[in-house]
Amino acid sequence: MLHLDCFSGISGNMMLGALIDLGVSRRQLDAGLKGLGVEYKLRIRNVQRGTLAARHVEVVVPSSRKKKSAAQKKHDHAEPHLQRGGHGQSYRQVCKVIERAKLDARVCARALAVFDALAVAEARVHGVSREEVHFHEVGAVDAIVDITGVAIGLEVLGIEHVTASPVALGHGSVDTEHGRLPLPAPATIELLRGIPTVPAHVAWESVTPTGAAILRTITDSFSALPAMTIDRVGHGAGNDRSGPMPNILRAVLGEAGVTDSDRVVSLECNLDDFNPEHFDDLMDRLFEGGALDVSLQNAQMKKNRPGFLVRVLAKPSERIALSGLLMTHSTTLGVRCHEWDRLVLPRHSRKVATDYGRIGVKYVRQPSGRVEVSAEYDDCKRAARKFDVPLREVIRAAEDAARETIE
Repeated sequence: MLHLDCFSGISGNMMLGALIDLGVSRRQLDAGLKGLGVEYKLRIRNVQRGTLAARHVEVVVPSSRKKKSAAQKKHDHAEPHLQRGGHGQSYRQVCKVIERAKLDARVCARALAVFDALAVAEARVHGVSREEVHFHEVGAVDAIVDITGVAIGLEVLGIEHVTASPVALGHGSVDTEHGRLPLPAPATIELLRGIPTVPAHVAWESVTPTGAAILRTITDSFSALPAMTIDRVGHGAGNDRSGPMPNILRAVLGEAGVTDSDRVVSLECNLDDFNPEHFDDLMDRLFEGGALDVSLQNAQMKKNRPGFLVRVLAKPSERIALSGLLMTHSTTLGVRCHEWDRLVLPRHSRKVATDYGRIGVKYVRQPSGRVEVSAEYDDCKRAARKFDVPLREVIRAAEDAARETIE
């Protein structure tokens, strides 16, 4: 598994530098990137950021100095962003570059997913369709190489599960070809929806749109360093900046521990005047709002009235939103909150190919080291209805396919 410690933010080249520092070789990168058919030169240097040694990666595009404007030069990276008037490369053109390259299927799919997230965010903040998004020539090539290189690096290292710390955000403003914009940049903050963030306490761009798109696409969960046996640590450098922390991304590679730990909040309320028929709607709203689990227990209430105890487990950051849902969609006048430490078995989810389509499967590593698989019920139910077959056949097919992927 891989853990990204984003205490100074993240960018495409910081991520690529960290993977190189973990052991991805120049030869492996060149072999994977040569099919892209774009002109570039990869400049990899050993640098110091504060007291730490790190790898700095620069994508040099022919004539890039001539093409960059003064505003672009103020960026740490030649980030892709909306190009008015249809100049540069469109989102579809970028996708074709990646699709026609001779890439491993998983590398191709991961790179396309990152670019899709980036294009959707740019389209939303500029009020256009995804197909109308065009990237500057230099920025497009830079991002294609960074993003595809990251996908290649994850595959070379055999990364199946990625966690990340809350990402540190700088403040202030940045000059672009479209004028001065606040930090985080509009596309960056769009991409960080739902992702935990903390202040970086620096007046510069700590998280770029490409970095945010990579983080959003590859990360399975956000937490402090999880339980793991650490094997290697890699440092990817951003530009040399003076700040409270070295401007690097730290990537920790290792084996997941026997158990993991996190914090959860338990939200509880007693109901003795709620129509039981409405519990289905209440539970749906709570799960849609981010609840990890919802349970109901029969209870004997005051004045000997029968009632229910509703218990919701959630991430601590969701307590306010979920408490609001409980008070809005049930008859409770208040919610009790308790925060707990929780020990959990390492797990991750992925889609597997079956004769009934792609089905989600949860992989859980037992204390013995054995990996158990469990097909996602809703995916199996939809597939069983679509193909008019028994539910158990779809579950069996998905779990058999999942077992074949266990090394």
